[in-house]
Amino acid sequence: MNTTEVAAASPEAATTAEAPEKTAGNPPRIECMIHLRFFPDGTVAEIGERPPGVKPQAWFKYLSQHTRNSYQALSGGRGLFRLPRAEVDALRAACALESAS
Repeated sequence: MNTTEVAAASPEAATTAEAPEKTAGNPPRIECMIHLRFFPDGTVAEIGERPPGVKPQAWFKYLSQHTRNSYQALSGGRGLFRLPRAEVDALRAACALESAS
């Protein structure tokens, strides 16, 4: 019997594989990756999902201060934030509101 037959025969395997929602033991589902690139001096050159009127460095600072364990540094002066879509939308609105005042 191969592994696909075992998974198909086991009702427990089918229910654990289909857990899109956040449960007690599972982390939240990541739907959005915000990519960014840095200049050689460490300032932000480009960043995704930036609210209109907010500078790239200000958006990076806001995300860094308002999220936990969601940033991943990459090689070549790049990085990314992994966040649920609803959280990105809420952060964009809050940052735009904060920068407007």
